[in-house]
Amino acid sequence: MQRRMTGRSPDLSRGTHARTASGMRRPALFLRLSALVAGFISCAGVHGETQREIWNQATTPFRVIDNIYYVGTHGLCAWLIATPAGHILLDAALPESAPHIESNIRALGFELLDVRYLLNSHAHFDHSGGLAQLKRDSGGELIASEGDRSALEGGFYLGSEDVAAFAAPPVRVDRVVIDGDTVSLGGVTLTANITPGHTRGCTSWSMPVTDAERELQVLFFCSSSVAANRLVGRPQYAGVVADYEKTFARAQSLRVNVFLAGHAETFNLHQKRARMGETGPNPFIDSAEFHAYLQRSQTEFRRQLAAQQAASAGRPLSE
Repeated sequence: MQRRMTGRSPDLSRGTHARTASGMRRPALFLRLSALVAGFISCAGVHGETQREIWNQATTPFRVIDNIYYVGTHGLCAWLIATPAGHILLDAALPESAPHIESNIRALGFELLDVRYLLNSHAHFDHSGGLAQLKRDSGGELIASEGDRSALEGGFYLGSEDVAAFAAPPVRVDRVVIDGDTVSLGGVTLTANITPGHTRGCTSWSMPVTDAERELQVLFFCSSSVAANRLVGRPQYAGVVADYEKTFARAQSLRVNVFLAGHAETFNLHQKRARMGETGPNPFIDSAEFHAYLQRSQTEFRRQLAAQQAASAGRPLSE
């Protein structure tokens, strides 16, 4: 892979307070967004489980396609790309997910110490939280984007550094990638596609696979959801809205035959898995799925942008 490191300083700006049109002070939008998402993560479900507990439920690992294996939890994805020269692990779910991921790797007959590289899609606690333990236990090198390096090494959610619910164990990045860089091991090459917005360094990794003698393109899509991000006022980071729009435009041009992501429900992982034993093509192969998802995501992004703009201006969304 090509290694490039820069000295750009991270944007560590924090929200303050905003005024309504009447001049009265009110909490900044990010405080309400952060509280909403933090509450969602910690709230109890119908059986008393928190969202974290639901996400972190154990699930049996399985082969998805070619040399790609699912080793994540029930709700949060982690991917093992196996090669003759060692293995690549992409994403690590929550801090408490690391033991599940390690157990799943071993259950498939692979050795944790054979994991040479750990890749990350983005520096959010539900996708990077287990990296510190997995890096320590495997001895693998962590490879991540320049844009998310500071958040990974600081253990924070960029722009919401003081929100404890979003924290993750800090982990040192060994190699930095920028758009178009590649990671190669044992005849397998993954390409880093920087698709910012969800985070500043959101990285969608792509690779070719073979199925029934056909070469297909797999995309491990980072994310294009708004989540707890501030889009207006004091945005999560400078240029966040433009980054989302760039990602939507660029992603439309990608060839994607197999769409994978960080949350199981994003691409109906469990429904597809249930069909794996049926006759017919691999259910994970669907060349139209990603672009249909992207269109829905762009529509939802614009709805949330309009809602935040209305809230910031102190007017109802219907105006």
